[in-house]
Amino acid sequence: MPATLPYPCLCLVTDRTVCPPDELPQRVAAAVAGGVDLVQLRDKEAPGGVLLEQAWDLREIIQGRALLLVNERADVALAAGADGVQLGEMALPVDEARTILGPGAVIGRSVHSVPGALHAAVNGADFLLVGTMFATRSHPGEEPSGPGLLSRIASAGVAIPMLGIGGITAENVAEVMASGASGAAVITGILASEDPETAARRLKSAMLDTAAGNPSIEYESQPAAAHRLAAQVTGDVAPP
Repeated sequence: MPATLPYPCLCLVTDRTVCPPDELPQRVAAAVAGGVDLVQLRDKEAPGGVLLEQAWDLREIIQGRALLLVNERADVALAAGADGVQLGEMALPVDEARTILGPGAVIGRSVHSVPGALHAAVNGADFLLVGTMFATRSHPGEEPSGPGLLSRIASAGVAIPMLGIGGITAENVAEVMASGASGAAVITGILASEDPETAARRLKSAMLDTAAGNPSIEYESQPAAAHRLAAQVTGDVAPP
């Protein structure tokens, strides 16, 4: 079985335009010390061999204190011994990625709509990265979907973990989690900080405060969620 995401879950997504690769290991180490639970290595410009070296470096630094996922590249994730892969909406099908990585891999899918979320859950994703929550410099000019998208996905019957992404800060993460997210994914707010450890700790503290005031979230097992949603999509059962 794949590893279970902690609740609340703070995810750090890497970006070479925010943090150069040579500075990444020390910044990730600081962020994990500050409470990051999941690191997604995303570097679309790096050739496979370079990305593999980066994944090895991060795995050595993380030392099992956080999950390590590689963006898109299931082959690199496998070679690096990472915990799994984060797939874009047009990336490999989840079942193909799981064939490559094995049944214990954590497989996330990035989504931007209710139909995309339903499709990802039906097809076996372990969690969803849902965006964009708020305006962000990484997507200038893009109209954010807002936290309401999380509520609409949950109302459609999706019961696997969701992480909000896009412009999330310690000041607005409560709104994201109140809308159904079990955590948040952050790029600039941590990587661009002069003190990534303090930035991560501040955001994680806000998330823990929010989680303490929320009822416990009960998630279905991934196979059960996929089976139920498949029946719902085909009309065999009604949505909740």
